[in-house]
Amino acid sequence: MFSIDGKTFKNKENKSEGNMEFLKKIEEKWQKAWEKAKIFEADPNPKKQKFFVTFPYPYMNGPLHVGHAFTASRIDVYARFKRMQGYNVLFPWAWHWTGQPLMGASERVAKGDEEFIRILKEVDGVPENELKKFVDPIYMATYYTNESRTAVKKLGLSIDWRREFNTIMPTYQKFIKWQYENLKEKGYVIRGTHPVIWCPHCKSPTGDHDRQEGVGVTPEEYTLIKFKLDEETYLPAATFRPETIYGVTNIWINPDATYVKALINGEKWIISEKAAEKLKEQLRKVDIKRKFKGRELIGKTFENPVTKERMPILPGWFVDPEQATGVVYSVPAHAPYDWLALKDLQEKPEILQEFGLNPKILEKIKPISIIKVEGFGEYPAIEITRKMGVRDQHDPKAEEATKIIYKKEFHGGILKENCMEYAGKKVRDVKEQLIEDFKKRGIADSMYDLPQPVICRCLTPCIVKILEDQWFLKYSDPKWKEKVKEAIKKMRIYPETATQWFLTVVDWLKDWACARRTGLGTQVPWSKGWIIETLSDSTIYMAFYTINKHIKKYKIKPEMLTKEVFNYIFYGKGKINEISSKSGIEKHILEEMHNEFLYWYPVDLRVSAKELVPNHLTFFLFHHTALFPPKHWPKAIGVNGMLMIEGKQMHKSKGNFVTLKNAVETYGADATRCTLLLGAEGMDDSDWRSGNVRDMQNKLQTLYNFAKKIIEEKGENERGHLEKWLISILQRRIKEVTENLEKMKTRTALETALFEVWNDIRWYIRRKEKTTKTLKETLKMWLKLLTPFIPHICEELWSELKGEGFISIAEWPKINEKLIDLETEEKENIIKGLIEDTANIIKVMKKPPKKIFYYTAAEWKWKVYLKTLRRIKDGEINIKKIIEELARDNEIKEKIKDAAKLISKITRESSKISEKRKENILKIGKINEKEIIEDAKKFLEKKFHAEIEVYSEEDEKRYDPKLKAVQAMPCKPAIYIE
Repeated sequence: MFSIDGKTFKNKENKSEGNMEFLKKIEEKWQKAWEKAKIFEADPNPKKQKFFVTFPYPYMNGPLHVGHAFTASRIDVYARFKRMQGYNVLFPWAWHWTGQPLMGASERVAKGDEEFIRILKEVDGVPENELKKFVDPIYMATYYTNESRTAVKKLGLSIDWRREFNTIMPTYQKFIKWQYENLKEKGYVIRGTHPVIWCPHCKSPTGDHDRQEGVGVTPEEYTLIKFKLDEETYLPAATFRPETIYGVTNIWINPDATYVKALINGEKWIISEKAAEKLKEQLRKVDIKRKFKGRELIGKTFENPVTKERMPILPGWFVDPEQATGVVYSVPAHAPYDWLALKDLQEKPEILQEFGLNPKILEKIKPISIIKVEGFGEYPAIEITRKMGVRDQHDPKAEEATKIIYKKEFHGGILKENCMEYAGKKVRDVKEQLIEDFKKRGIADSMYDLPQPVICRCLTPCIVKILEDQWFLKYSDPKWKEKVKEAIKKMRIYPETATQWFLTVVDWLKDWACARRTGLGTQVPWSKGWIIETLSDSTIYMAFYTINKHIKKYKIKPEMLTKEVFNYIFYGKGKINEISSKSGIEKHILEEMHNEFLYWYPVDLRVSAKELVPNHLTFFLFHHTALFPPKHWPKAIGVNGMLMIEGKQMHKSKGNFVTLKNAVETYGADATRCTLLLGAEGMDDSDWRSGNVRDMQNKLQTLYNFAKKIIEEKGENERGHLEKWLISILQRRIKEVTENLEKMKTRTALETALFEVWNDIRWYIRRKEKTTKTLKETLKMWLKLLTPFIPHICEELWSELKGEGFISIAEWPKINEKLIDLETEEKENIIKGLIEDTANIIKVMKKPPKKIFYYTAAEWKWKVYLKTLRRIKDGEINIKKIIEELARDNEIKEKIKDAAKLISKITRESSKISEKRKENILKIGKINEKEIIEDAKKFLEKKFHAEIEVYSEEDEKRYDPKLKAVQAMPCKPAIYIE
């Protein structure tokens, strides 16, 4: 049984159910208390250093899930940590309603999409009476926002809700219009012609967050090599490797696919029907003359435009007519798939006979080697398929082989003599020049296509369209890129390994279509009918957080938020009296808003999942560098991995999905937070498993009972060896947790705060066998270390300890270096090691001991040990040299053979000791191990239920029937058991 505020809860037969009821009551109690006390509402305080953290506002086309909670929990831990360190912390929240996701979801409900509606009911938990109203996207967004707000509060996030907004609020839209007017004036928004991923149904560019499938996919430009079928007709074959034209042996055509003879900008081309449709959207004039099946082309010959040789067209069912032109040229010396396809035809001659071709045609096809690459001979494709044991073109290993060859040849390949004027040049250096030359000669062209399918939220397959007179963000601008790189150089990125990824994204990022025709959002100020797209209205909204509480408090209307008002707030520009008069906003309010912005900016930390590095997080940097001075550029970004569910990718339609609401209701906030935080750190992916969360529930209940017992016991005032040890080790834990949190290593910090400190306290209790005032003080420090992670349980225990105020805003523990006692710590390390070694021997004996004898190392061994350990620590493990040095000591010189054996043993055993402990031993020097073990004699006798005797190896009167004493090593006494 356990109680909260006098109310008693019985342990249920189902342990998790009882735990859940108890934990939920605690969580509800403290969430209400925090809200009532407004402890997370942050206002400017010149006496305090500020810290501004943000989380990307989530889309409201569905409920928040545990993936959102994974990132949000990490941010909240950091926010709570900084708050306890004395910072004035602002952690605001908002909701993303912009774009196609909501419209697409609402349309599916309106169309009666049975599968989608089933998911809304069964996975999202939407009641039938609410579902009918989802035909209105605004209602749908409102429903999910209300549900999600409740879930976020129940997770215990320390948010200032006064600043909340959604992205279609008129006041926010005024802010976005101001942003884009400024970007356009500065030349960062331009009108241009660019390829975009396009939804034919929505008639709009489709950005990453407007996609059902294909996030991260971008248009790819193919080079089309124009092979001549006859004097007037071309077979344009698409490639990313135009240099391989010199090694062509044949062309592949899919016999069953539909092809067309068409005039493309006046030229006669033969391409797939799908390719013709795509080219219509890429500023090409397409006039289809005839449709036919690919089998008509099989057996015909074509001319290689550079070598002028004629070569055959062969059947290839692997050719995808929906990919590029549907015409593929073959380079078997350098393309594994081509070599395998030819081999497959050789093994099945009946295929060629079906088309009236003599199989002997294949005998004339010889691989042509055109690229010299290190590690391979004449024919890299043939070599790697044999080496990897690739069976045929359907073997999955063929794709891996292709990637290996392409990478090797692109980065290290040299073109051979048969590549004419390009001979001797590196593949990577010549590619662009070669494409330019081929186009000038009229033997090459280009087209865009998608490397994999992209599906719009409206469920329409997307295509590549070249847009004319469309509005783009000029991310290709070299000067803008340099500003972003400057910002990255100045800021901190967690983990550091993500820094290069950001720089790579900045380099390859091209102009971005920033407007679309459909969906919710802010209208482009100067272009009627266009809406600023999802990833383009979510880049500097953190600045809006700083002023939205004033907009709400003073009921500022959208029309009052003029360009001049925003320029004053964010730039301090303009005459305040005139701006106040024209806008109708009182002067003191404008000053408040301006000062609030100046106080909170820049953003100190923004954290998100790694999938947003190639878009949102990088855009966030671009826009801040464009619109704000360097002093207001973001200071840090945290990147984390994705979340899997039970070892599989999260997928709502497959039912592999856990909503945040369900997680918290089923397992509680603290258990949910802990499980997520222990899942991963850095950019590693985490795995949510229900068994782990239930286990965490039980651990937290045990933790509560454990701490409660310490609180309830009186506690004696003692300050001996064990108290010194506990206080010393606690200083180390404080340092470890603090340092790891500063680096956003939330998992490592929690592992230390929860498990390592718990183990330390358990060890102290085992050794002491009673509660002391030192233990109670340690408990207070422990709860503070745990508060950022499990705030609800910590608040409850803090109140039972009669702690002052809320532990959530108590002072973070500070390390006291003077309290670190290395010798005391090492004494306990020796006892722990002794217990482990003794237990291992008893396990082998398979019978309980009656008497245990310990033998501590001789004096001379300590000299050898410390000398050897020093060399190991310094990375100088030269046994001969160590022996030479030790031989100068007369005492050791007499035992030099024994010393040599000991050095080898020390070298082996030292690998089991942490670097920190080695360092500590070297600082302390020799320890009186015999005295240490004798002091712990009663504890050891109780532990092993046996009589204990302790001897020095040098004690001539020792009881040592098996001559075990000679095996004694410093920090590792020898053991004999009877």
